[in-house]
Amino acid sequence: MQFISKKARAVTPYTAGEQPRGAQFIKLNTNENPYPPSPRVKAVLDAFDPAGLRRYPDPASGRLRAAIAQAEGVSPDCVFCGNGSDEVLALCFPAFFGADEPACFPAVTYTFYDVFAHLFDVPFARVPMREEFYLDLDRLADTPCKGYLIANPNAPTGVGIGREEMAAFLARVPEKLVILDEAYMDFFGQSCAPLIKTCRNLLVVKTFSKSYALAGIRCGYALGDPALIDALTRAKDCFNSYPVDALCEAVCAAAVLDRDYYAGTLARVREERERLRGELLALGFTVPESAANFLFAGRFKADGGTLYRYLKEHGILVRFWDKPFLRDFVRITVGTREENDALLAALRALAAG
Repeated sequence: MQFISKKARAVTPYTAGEQPRGAQFIKLNTNENPYPPSPRVKAVLDAFDPAGLRRYPDPASGRLRAAIAQAEGVSPDCVFCGNGSDEVLALCFPAFFGADEPACFPAVTYTFYDVFAHLFDVPFARVPMREEFYLDLDRLADTPCKGYLIANPNAPTGVGIGREEMAAFLARVPEKLVILDEAYMDFFGQSCAPLIKTCRNLLVVKTFSKSYALAGIRCGYALGDPALIDALTRAKDCFNSYPVDALCEAVCAAAVLDRDYYAGTLARVREERERLRGELLALGFTVPESAANFLFAGRFKADGGTLYRYLKEHGILVRFWDKPFLRDFVRITVGTREENDALLAALRALAAG
């Protein structure tokens, strides 16, 4: 159609995981937290006065930035808030990269990076993995670029890189920007957020969707040197001055400070992750050790596509990508014990057949 731009026709958008409505599926495909958010969230929702919604929210998200700063042990001018970590990551491209300022990221990682680079006309390099599931930090460091995007733990493999190893990588590339996408970091406990105080080239991006069980509210944030935060703010204000609504700000400001509650849910997810991985290994799956709230499982008697379809027929959703390297695997969110047992029962039936 003549009204559609060349860019819109050429770009391949990101494909989100299935979001069926209703209770017909056990949903283990989009890495949502199987447990509810903090009770403080309900208290905020119960007390929220809808009359305030006639006013625009604070464009600077001051209340939320202050709460995040307190939780992370930094100053508020080191915090940026956006409409989900995906928006924060998208704004990184116009804020830090350009036509002659290429980005670099691993060949197997969060596929939104590729989409963002194409959308903003940013050249990029994909760096092959070391072995099968591990990032090659040496090769990343040697790749000419303006900066890196690194998901840690990585998606969709779940493999994590410890803080000491990542600090050594940062020391090797002091003149390059390092954007660490720590969407799943709370399930690992090796965040590099403390390093922003000494590494001016580090930006850490986090989300409320996973460990905080707030995927439906859409909020994410970045931590970094105030100059990096200012660049993100400039990009944001060219796009949407009010990305965090008033209800979202109130809810997330309460959630981020309830560390005791979330420590309990994180422990339950980790315990189930290890149990589920052990059962999958016993069935004959290849499953790299995960630092996230999901498992990358494959090389079973059926390929990833067959597994995905079989499980969907049995009322269980997992994530499958029909791409090289990925198509022999599915990504499985760690659910409740009951959900995981249903998954295992279906897989045992398949293995026995």
